[in-house]
Amino acid sequence: MNALRIAWTELSRLLSIRMGRITVLALVTVPTIYAGLYLYANHDPYSALDRVPTALVVEDAGSTSADGSELDAGREVADQLLDSGDFGWHEVDRAQAQAGVDDGTYDFALIIPRDFSAALTSSAGAEPEQAKLTMLTNDANSYLSTTIANTVATKVRDAISERVSKEAVSTFLLGIADVRTGLVQGADGAGQLYDGLRDARRGSQQLVGGSEQLATGAGDLSTGATRLRDGLATLSTKTAALPGQARKLADGARQVAAGDKKVSDAGDRVAGAVHDARVAYDRGRGDLADRMDQLGLDPAAQRQLLAIYDRVGGDVHDVDAKAGQVKRQLNKLSSGAAQVAAGADQLAAAAPALVDGIDQAHTGSKQLATGAGRLHTGADTLHDGTVELRAGLGKLTKGAKSLHDGLESGVAKVPDTNEKSRQRIADTVASPIDVRSANNAQARNYGAGLAPFFLALAAWIGGYVLFLLVRPLSSRALAANQNSLRIAVGGWLPPALIGAAQMTLAFVVVASVLDVGVVEGLRTWLFMMLISATFVAIVHLMNALLGTPGQFLALVLMVVQLVTAGGTFPWQTIPQPLHWLHDILPMSYAVDGLRQLMYGGDPARATTAVLVLAAYLVGSLALTSLVARRQRVWSTTRVKPTVVL
Repeated sequence: MNALRIAWTELSRLLSIRMGRITVLALVTVPTIYAGLYLYANHDPYSALDRVPTALVVEDAGSTSADGSELDAGREVADQLLDSGDFGWHEVDRAQAQAGVDDGTYDFALIIPRDFSAALTSSAGAEPEQAKLTMLTNDANSYLSTTIANTVATKVRDAISERVSKEAVSTFLLGIADVRTGLVQGADGAGQLYDGLRDARRGSQQLVGGSEQLATGAGDLSTGATRLRDGLATLSTKTAALPGQARKLADGARQVAAGDKKVSDAGDRVAGAVHDARVAYDRGRGDLADRMDQLGLDPAAQRQLLAIYDRVGGDVHDVDAKAGQVKRQLNKLSSGAAQVAAGADQLAAAAPALVDGIDQAHTGSKQLATGAGRLHTGADTLHDGTVELRAGLGKLTKGAKSLHDGLESGVAKVPDTNEKSRQRIADTVASPIDVRSANNAQARNYGAGLAPFFLALAAWIGGYVLFLLVRPLSSRALAANQNSLRIAVGGWLPPALIGAAQMTLAFVVVASVLDVGVVEGLRTWLFMMLISATFVAIVHLMNALLGTPGQFLALVLMVVQLVTAGGTFPWQTIPQPLHWLHDILPMSYAVDGLRQLMYGGDPARATTAVLVLAAYLVGSLALTSLVARRQRVWSTTRVKPTVVL
């Protein structure tokens, strides 16, 4: 009797009666019912969230933005939520929302408070506040609804934060642009200041030279003013008697003028007499010539007499000329004396004023000397100040140069933005991360994501329920002392064939009816055959080894694998002490292999899963053959088991 014969005998026993055939058919559908119904119910729950009743409360009173525009952020958020259709939103008041969440009318409620917009606009002021959203949840309605509600709140918060951040950054960048403009203007002004201070420093150098000359000149002026004061003091002393002396001089000058007048008049008379004598002489020469003619003197005698007469005439003419000269000189002397007398009178009249003027000049010279001294002191102080001014202007020039260079450097560091670039920067800062998914192996929907886990679990359940009907080892073969491996394979083959039918039906329903999206269809189906065969072999071993307790142990092992396989959450999230179970139990590899094949993942990981499950299959059959060999010897426990279902 070979293994196929043993298997056929068992299958004939199961299918020989109608109820047996119905039972086998029912067992074939168990995995499909389990996995198919669950995946059907959870095919794509996120697409049906619009049927989840949720409450929306809008109490926002609105606000005014920094630019004067009206902001009603609460209403905008509410309209976006209502238009999105993500949930079954119902806009109600706070009391209705609270009551609805409490009694289960609404799964959760989102409340937008009265100061929502005011808090958002406060970010532009000196005392910003956080805008608050209130989420009312009730885990008694549904725990996952609370999780979804928190996700909704997070999305709303992120969307509003992005908008507020964008507006805040836009305002900030506009301020930066104004700052840059101010820096440019400041740099230009600093450059002009530097040029002006540099010119002023050159001027201060000239001012230092001029102030030095002024100090020297003021010193000379002070010395000269002192000398002038002393000279005027001496002059004032010496001219104190000048008015009296001038009066005396005027009186004497009048007397001299009167005497000179008399002498001039006498001279005029003498000159007149001498002139008359010359005229008489000239007339007498003619009379003499006539008389000699009358006397009959010969011409020679006349000439001799006239020559003698002319010798006297020459002296008369000389005296007359000299008398005229003396007359003129006396007239000049008299006129000059008169002028001197007049001048002396004027001098005498002006002498008191002159003396007063000299006194006043002396008094002024003293003031001038005092002022010149002060001027000299001030000029020295001015010179010292101009030296300090020159040094200060040098420092100011250096400072202006540093200020200009610093402002130029600041301008270079502040970006030159326009409205378009500011908008782009604001968009980037408000949402700095652009997440772009690159999924190497992607499940089509939520149901497709759960399918590998529930198909693997269904394969275990399918193998488990088969041994409620199938005998693990053939008693006839054991009694006939058949080969133990042949007995083990013959006992495993019937449930393995039924398991293959189970997986084929489950694969058709999941891949075609539920359309979860299978990338590697044929390989997935073959891998499901391997999973079922392996799981059947493991349950077969437990039932052959322990009987009814083995059936219970298979149930416990299913629960352990349910926890450690990582079918829903990543397996790394299970407690650390259970990690080793994930690494050694076969369902972990069944789930991972199905994911790689269904989603188009890593072929190497799928190959590893095949090798591990094949090792479990071979190992289980080998151990079952050892159990079959032992059970060829009958014992009391085998004849009458302690635990019987």
